Amino acid sequence: MSATSPVNATATARRPRRRVPVAVTAVVLPVLLLGPLLLPDPDAVDFGALLAGPSAAHPLGTDQLGRDLLARLVDGGRLTIGLSAVTVLLTGLFGVLVGLVAAAAGAAGRVVMRFVDVLAALPVVLFGLLTAVALGPGVLSLVLAVGLIGWTPFARQAYALAVTESVRDYVGAAVALGAGPVRVLALHVGRNVVPPLLAHAAVRFAGTLLTVSGLSFLGLGVQPPTPEWGAMVAEGREYLFAAPRVVLVPSIAVVLTAGAVLWWGRRADQR
Repeated sequence: MSATSPVNATATARRPRRRVPVAVTAVVLPVLLLGPLLLPDPDAVDFGALLAGPSAAHPLGTDQLGRDLLARLVDGGRLTIGLSAVTVLLTGLFGVLVGLVAAAAGAAGRVVMRFVDVLAALPVVLFGLLTAVALGPGVLSLVLAVGLIGWTPFARQAYALAVTESVRDYVGAAVALGAGPVRVLALHVGRNVVPPLLAHAAVRFAGTLLTVSGLSFLGLGVQPPTPEWGAMVAEGREYLFAAPRVVLVPSIAVVLTAGAVLWWGRRADQR
């Protein structure tokens, strides 16, 4: 008989995959927090080091204007992740509130959710184009483009969870003991829908990160020379064959960050 059971073998095989998101998180967070204190000015131009390769002075090399790629990656990550986190937080709070109130409102709530379904069907990129035309490209247009319809998935998720929880025995017992709708919603239903909503927030954060980067890549969000991962890809695409790292570095950062957050969300949902 083999000393390693199939269960242990499966667990052992999964460990390397689980270490990757943990390692990404352990590296990304300290670098984003401490990087600006240790790295050079991300906007400093050096025309004597255009598209220079990795060196002791520039660990990831320089871009088309001689700017330190690592410094711009870190500074851009703070902006990209920060905008995504703030947007998810605001849209999440508003969307969950709408979903919970709609679940408690009965027939009127179902009418509200039909309107939410219509908004959720609108493409974010198309909405971003319309917002940019109305307000002009920039951070405000970016946040509004993502946020004005980004709350709808939270509302739909919160509504579905609240409707499911509202028929549980513990809700009926709370009502029988004299608990009002607000108390039931806040202390009973709301508390039990938090874990799946947190997992949903992780999924939405990854999607928002990709959307923020994508809109900036299209020129609708953060404008050069401000470093932002999507804008960095757009700036460096003309030099893809001459210096692929100018495009690959921010692209890989987007993918790894989104993947790490999705992994954490899956773990939270399993718990």
